[in-house]
Amino acid sequence: MFRRTFWFTTGVAAGVWATTKVNRKIRQLTPESLAATAANKALQTGQRLKDRAVGFALDVRDNMAQREAELEEALGIHEDPELPVPKRYAALEGNDDRSTPKYSTPKYIESPMHSYNRNEDH
Repeated sequence: MFRRTFWFTTGVAAGVWATTKVNRKIRQLTPESLAATAANKALQTGQRLKDRAVGFALDVRDNMAQREAELEEALGIHEDPELPVPKRYAALEGNDDRSTPKYSTPKYIESPMHSYNRNEDH
């Protein structure tokens, strides 16, 4: 008698466990639940990407400042350097003498006697 009661109770417990597992899985696979899960995953991924991008930008800024300091030290640049006057170069090479133009003045073509307006004749 106890043997039958034991197996009956075991069967009922296994049935209840399987039923709850199946019901949970069915609830997880509803469209609303899938949409919520996808939205949560997207938000988590976006947050991770943002954190990585901000961390990368901060690392770049720190390393840039460090490298600038190394270059300033190597080149002997001080805090308030006097900038040299920028050099001016001739726009056309070989024309150092500004009194004589290298190229002749352009010749302009006179306007034609007839007009190119197509609407004029119609």
